[in-house]
Amino acid sequence: MTPYLPTLPSLKAHPVPDWFHDAKFGIMFHWSLSSIPGWATPVGPLPEVIKEKGIEYWFSHNPYAEWYWNTLKIAGSPTREYHVKTFGDSFQYPDFAAMFNKNAQKWDPDSWADLIARVGARYSVVVTKHHDGFQLWPSRNRNPFRPDFCSERDIVGELTEAVRRRGLRMGLYYSGGPDWWFETRPVTGVVSMAANIPQTPEYVAYVDAQWRELIERYQPAVLWNDIGFPAKLDIKKLYADYYNQVPEGVVNDRCLQADVTGLAKSRLGRYILRKLIERLLTSQAKGGIGKNIHADFTTPEYAAMGQSTDYKWESVRGIGYSFGYNQNETAEHMLSVEQLVHMLADIVSKNGNLLLNLGPMADGSIPELQRERVEGLGRWLKVNGEAIYGTRPWAAAEGRTADGIPVRCTAKEGSLYAILLGTPAGREVQLPGLRFAPETKASLLGEKRAVAVNVENSLLTCPAPFPASPAHVLKLSPAPARVE
Repeated sequence: MTPYLPTLPSLKAHPVPDWFHDAKFGIMFHWSLSSIPGWATPVGPLPEVIKEKGIEYWFSHNPYAEWYWNTLKIAGSPTREYHVKTFGDSFQYPDFAAMFNKNAQKWDPDSWADLIARVGARYSVVVTKHHDGFQLWPSRNRNPFRPDFCSERDIVGELTEAVRRRGLRMGLYYSGGPDWWFETRPVTGVVSMAANIPQTPEYVAYVDAQWRELIERYQPAVLWNDIGFPAKLDIKKLYADYYNQVPEGVVNDRCLQADVTGLAKSRLGRYILRKLIERLLTSQAKGGIGKNIHADFTTPEYAAMGQSTDYKWESVRGIGYSFGYNQNETAEHMLSVEQLVHMLADIVSKNGNLLLNLGPMADGSIPELQRERVEGLGRWLKVNGEAIYGTRPWAAAEGRTADGIPVRCTAKEGSLYAILLGTPAGREVQLPGLRFAPETKASLLGEKRAVAVNVENSLLTCPAPFPASPAHVLKLSPAPARVE
């Protein structure tokens, strides 16, 4: 194999491997010091809150519990009020480290790996270091401000081993952008957001060394960086070296490199910054991979593509409004099993993967509400996974039955899978806009008896009424032609 070079043409020659196209569904874990207080204001999903109330409100009422330390620093924030009342004004966020390490002794990595396998996820991504700088592996490149600011257990390594023993892929998340030890001012709006990625030579070397250590030590299948990199980090060399070590590895698109702090000095510059940051935070689903940035896939957050794309993407979100554990989230803040099933079908039909986050509690256990929902999705996949795994987008991602039930379409091995996002009232389903071949055979996944096919009017008749399910899959072989 020809080695990858630290040039854009060489990196862009890296193909997205089949395993990532085929996997469709992954589980992410956000577990860190913020899991000890486990507190945030569940005001809503990221894009909607920023659109309705503005970016300043988002940061002062941040529903992302993993941003606890940042929100704690904002005077008058609900998080600040909660923290002082609960822990006292003198208790500092880094003091949670001892509590985390004590609780982490109870953690069982096999319980996470079993859950990943049981719910039908084909890969996992775990946070190795979030913006708070706490390391979840025994790094040889310690936090220069507080060398003991890390987990006593090798959480990254233990989970990686457990996941791989089950034949699944393991990816690693790392905050290459913000680190609140190197930049201590809180993010409260546009200007502070722009300045939140440190640009010092020391930070450049720190990020580069830690990412290289993670790659060398754990050989991650996914290199999942967050928010960006300092401008002077040699990202092309990092990616080339990664591909040469892990040829079937993939990198995400969160690799923005720009020192834009100078823009904040003028009114026009602050306007440009606001538009740039709001687009990055709320509109990632609208953009592809930039010409001067290399990535194997894009990562819309709490969003999805409106139509099928020719490039690979991955929708990332929590079941509720937070990635980290938030004790304030109740059932009303979380997606239902039906919503999860419909979301996965929609994403897969448009060339995406779903990376669904779980936020473990302080002792590493998964909250029951989160577990119930992801296990419900897993039960649906056990019956209907054939329409998800290994599929590719069909000629059209969306459609409707004659009686108005939304349909999402996937294709594999010459067959079309029509995923009905609802339950028909009777036994018949008509799929307008499709031309069946005379030899068309049809089946309902999970049902052993064949579905009758009326070629003349694209009508399918099931042998019995549709059972209760979040969605139903009709398999058509060979795949019908699309009628424009």
